[in-house]
Amino acid sequence: MNKRREMLEKMVASGKADSFALYALALEYRTEERVDDAMATFAKLREADPNYLPMYLMAGQILLERDRAAEAKTWLEAGVELATKQGNMKARSELQSALDSC
Repeated sequence: MNKRREMLEKMVASGKADSFALYALALEYRTEERVDDAMATFAKLREADPNYLPMYLMAGQILLERDRAAEAKTWLEAGVELATKQGNMKARSELQSALDSC
């Protein structure tokens, strides 16, 4: 039983979750190898807060691990664009490195 995941799921279900809570829930799903749930949570986060930069790399990595390069490329390209817009060159470099592996 994953108490952290259960707490995050309750928070998200209540509608009181912030962007970090959604991100953390997606990472919990990743840890449990629940890829579809992780990606659905990232999609929900992207809809709610498209400027939440960390999700783009994590979503891209999950997809790359599952040999879903075309989908990963979409997430990573969006992340590179956002990191550039935000002036976050460290994140941009990490995203570009992952994108180069597609």
